[in-house]
Amino acid sequence: MEIKNKLIITAGGSGLRMGGDLPKQFLLLKGKPIIFRTLEIFYRFSSSLDIYVILPPSYMDLWPIWADQYDMNIPCTLVAGGFTRFHSVKNALALIPSGGITAVHDGVRPLVSRELIQSCFDFAREHPAVVPVLEITDSMRRITDQGSVPVDRTLFLRAQTPQFFWTDVLKKAYDQSYIPDFTDDASVVEQDGVPLFLTRGEARNIKITTPEDLAMAAFL
Repeated sequence: MEIKNKLIITAGGSGLRMGGDLPKQFLLLKGKPIIFRTLEIFYRFSSSLDIYVILPPSYMDLWPIWADQYDMNIPCTLVAGGFTRFHSVKNALALIPSGGITAVHDGVRPLVSRELIQSCFDFAREHPAVVPVLEITDSMRRITDQGSVPVDRTLFLRAQTPQFFWTDVLKKAYDQSYIPDFTDDASVVEQDGVPLFLTRGEARNIKITTPEDLAMAAFL
């Protein structure tokens, strides 16, 4: 039996920094909800992916209504979000069978390219954890009790999604107890002793968090 690769789309947050009453993943980007545009990218990449979409529990009943309104017929399994991102992904992994590769992607990164998805999948055939990253170009400062001090930006990288993992590695890592340091899936598997393979991300693969991000995404 063929072992299928999986995709988890994380869209279970409230998006408070965006303002307004509607979570940011449901805001319109060029006439279509952001989350639908994100789904379309991966479905066009491979229609054989098993897709799991994490949503706020209170919005799950609205999904079929919006899907019909925007003619979104991509097959996927809906998963109720948890208390944190960690708990949400753990909910999804409980439904995912072992084997193959599992990608995890922020639902509000609708501009990821097919080329980045493909290259990460290729690397994930050899490496158990693949993370796209970008250098930091702005000057950085660290806040102290006395104010702030400059830091060497070359010592830091910005982690993006999609992040790719051997499914069994990811499921095992999520058996750990939650700690606040778990801000993405890479931090979870690294805590479990799994080395990360870093590959170059994309400047246009922005995470839509603020109204300015939404305007930039529309422009791009």
